[in-house]
Amino acid sequence: MLKIPARPLLLCLLFLLPVALDAQNGAYGAYTPYSIFGIGEIRREGTAFNSSMGGVGIATRNKRFINYLNPASVTARDSLSFMADIGLSQKNTLYRQGNIKSGNNTFNMYDFIISFPIYRSSAFIIGLTPFSDVGYSFSTKVTDSEIIGNTNVISYNASGNGSVYQLFAGGAATFWKKFSVGAEVIYYFGTLDKQFSQSFTDASYNSAQGVSNLLIRSTTAKLGLQYEQRVGEDMSMIFGATYRFRAGINGESENYEILGTASDTLSYSYSNNSGISIADELGLGLSLKKGDRWSVEVNYLRSGWNRSGMESTPGFAVESDVNFSGVATNSVRAGFEIVPNRNDIRYYRKRMAYRAGAYYDESYYRLDGNKVSSVGVTFGVTLPVPRFFNGITVGIDIGQKGSLRYNMIRERYAMFVIGFNLHDIWFRKTQYE
Repeated sequence: MLKIPARPLLLCLLFLLPVALDAQNGAYGAYTPYSIFGIGEIRREGTAFNSSMGGVGIATRNKRFINYLNPASVTARDSLSFMADIGLSQKNTLYRQGNIKSGNNTFNMYDFIISFPIYRSSAFIIGLTPFSDVGYSFSTKVTDSEIIGNTNVISYNASGNGSVYQLFAGGAATFWKKFSVGAEVIYYFGTLDKQFSQSFTDASYNSAQGVSNLLIRSTTAKLGLQYEQRVGEDMSMIFGATYRFRAGINGESENYEILGTASDTLSYSYSNNSGISIADELGLGLSLKKGDRWSVEVNYLRSGWNRSGMESTPGFAVESDVNFSGVATNSVRAGFEIVPNRNDIRYYRKRMAYRAGAYYDESYYRLDGNKVSSVGVTFGVTLPVPRFFNGITVGIDIGQKGSLRYNMIRERYAMFVIGFNLHDIWFRKTQYE
């Protein structure tokens, strides 16, 4: 691969943002300089319902919303109900590194999921959601006669885009009206493209370019269980657990370097991504709810990205002075929901569901041994639509990723999500007297 020069280009790739960074307005699923490493920026999973509660859902049992964070929760429903969820997101981000500031916004699909009953206390779910995104485009110029003789101005550029999606399908069943188990199969697919180049104002020097095209294909499974126990009148406590198995990536990686024109290919390599994997993940959750009025929940997740193998693989790792290494990650999330009175016929606002939450997520890598963490708060509301459990969920996620320490990039963002919760009753037989 094209070797990235030491400190000058290192500043271009990660630790320095240009003064004027053009907003791509929907050209990327996500936009962050941190997505240059690995498989990009991993999404926080969940629908708009989950997102507005800090991302909780492992111990959620709510018959009005689809909750795919735990396969076992799909049985929390009316026995004849068909449910669907369609979500969209829009994210605004401000970047800062030292005295340099910039901004960007993106727009993307959040999820598309449907769920329906199978037999008695069992149900089925199928959906498509983004898993990770690569999105960045930045450059810097260096004038230094000591680099390669008298080259005048050298321009270093880096760009990347692409997404990995997850298509999943699963089912669940409830036993003894309190113990639910579920399982789902997950298929990951997508392409990630990364380019690096250097060019000279002096025409006597040839430009150089490095390209990595990553084809991602992988299959895994996820198990889930939930146990609900009554602890008082119309009040219950729910324990939930999930486990997603480690998944080897079976796609392809194509890496090549070009000097001058395409006919001057310096090197080319191809591999089947052997030894690269998406980490396993263990999730635990505990919630307390009072009927249909309020609930509170806490989740903990741990993923073993330290065994992903990405830090030593061209295309996933970037050849530079930045030490990129996969690590085991920890996440803590908490959320709260309250509905003043679902059956109020006078005041619409009392039938609305109000939510708030908070989260702390660690990224799956360290840079030069430094953590890159995200912390934020969320708020949301569901506006009920007449007939059954239809509704429109609107939420906002306000947070920060990274910090100004160690000359790194700090991202402050506000992400807006909207979800359309569709609900209908199947197999009804109308009776006439």
